[in-house]
Amino acid sequence: MSVSLLFAIIMALALVGYLLGRANASALKSSGNTLHSIPPYHGYYVALWCGLPAFVLVLIWQAAQSSVIDQLLIASLPAHLTEGVSAARISLVLGEIKNVAAGRLFGTPEPAVLAAAERYASMQSTASLALVVCTLAVAVAGIAFARARLAPDFRARNNVDNILRWLLIICSVLAVLTTLGIILSLVIESLAFFSRVPVLEFLFGMNWSPQTPIRADQVASTGAFGAVPVFWGTIFISAIAMFVALPVGLFSAIYLVEYADKRIRSIVKPLLEILAGIPTIVYGFFAVLTVAPFIREFGLSLGLDVASNSALAAGGVMGIMIIPFISSFSDDAISAVPQSMRDGAYALGATKAETIRQVLLPAALPGIVGGVLLAVSRAIGETMIVVMAAGLTATLTANPLEGVTTVTVQIVTLLIGDTEFDSPKTLAAFGLGLVLFISTLALNIVALQVVKRYRERYE
Repeated sequence: MSVSLLFAIIMALALVGYLLGRANASALKSSGNTLHSIPPYHGYYVALWCGLPAFVLVLIWQAAQSSVIDQLLIASLPAHLTEGVSAARISLVLGEIKNVAAGRLFGTPEPAVLAAAERYASMQSTASLALVVCTLAVAVAGIAFARARLAPDFRARNNVDNILRWLLIICSVLAVLTTLGIILSLVIESLAFFSRVPVLEFLFGMNWSPQTPIRADQVASTGAFGAVPVFWGTIFISAIAMFVALPVGLFSAIYLVEYADKRIRSIVKPLLEILAGIPTIVYGFFAVLTVAPFIREFGLSLGLDVASNSALAAGGVMGIMIIPFISSFSDDAISAVPQSMRDGAYALGATKAETIRQVLLPAALPGIVGGVLLAVSRAIGETMIVVMAAGLTATLTANPLEGVTTVTVQIVTLLIGDTEFDSPKTLAAFGLGLVLFISTLALNIVALQVVKRYRERYE
């Protein structure tokens, strides 16, 4: 049974528990008892006791099942497959067993592997059946336990509030721990990278060619890890994107708030926000099949040498993609400015343009800055458009008609392939990721400082 189907069964049982709990409370109320909490809270209490323990059991079981089965499978293997071999070799044997169990045969496996594949399939089916039985038992036991506690003076509302409060606390702690885990993984792997490549070479080097030798005697076995061209490509393409998105997004927001009537606004605003829902791969296809050829043909007609993959094509399409971020935030910020400020400006003789420039935009600046920095962060983290339209070559150039690359693209390319994980080439991805993380964190700090400095409070 799939996990999604099991979750659906848990939800169905929780619904049954809710109905039973509410029916019990209604019966108590019909008997002339005065309830502390209304019947729906009794139903919520039973549903929570049914669903939450079963849901947690499924998560823990799924997290531990694979490693437990692997250990049992390794313990059952013949000695010649496990004794005196490395962990990598055991991992390969396990992979072969799982492939055979799944029906993916490559050659003729040895009898020990075939027997282990049968045991593995049997363990998997037994574990799945045990998971279903245990989950249903826990859910039913939760319903029985919760219903046994129901009484006229039972504080169902208080108990439901306490359960939900602890659930929110747990979710918040998990979010914080996840963030710490991401940071620690970046820092630890980055330190391993910087132990092999000097930090100054990485941050200020002008040559990016992260090649590592496959053999000790390989020719040209040293790589260059100067990441300045990669950082510059990220900044360059993001600047082109903002050059497109900032004026279009800001001016469209001003038009929709101050000039457009309700009918036009109801049509244009949703159309602009649709851009935010288009997958980035679609933008990539648009860039590589339409925008890049157009720029190349137009440049050739003017006698310019334009690369097939250019920073201008990638940055322009990326700018179109992030227009909704600036437009929506600016729209909301300008709309939130009190009408009294507009009326006061008009009473002093200001024109509409002067009111927008000297009153509305300064008052709405925190929201506009938030949208701009969100758009910048989105542009810095974009990958697919750059891969398809800008290229993979790290070039230190200020010509938008040439191809460049970005940090996110290099992270993807470095982690693809059969290079050893502890090689400098692979670990360079974590160094780039750490720099990207610090950059976006700095942008957020700047945004908070700008908002704090220019925020204005209105009565």
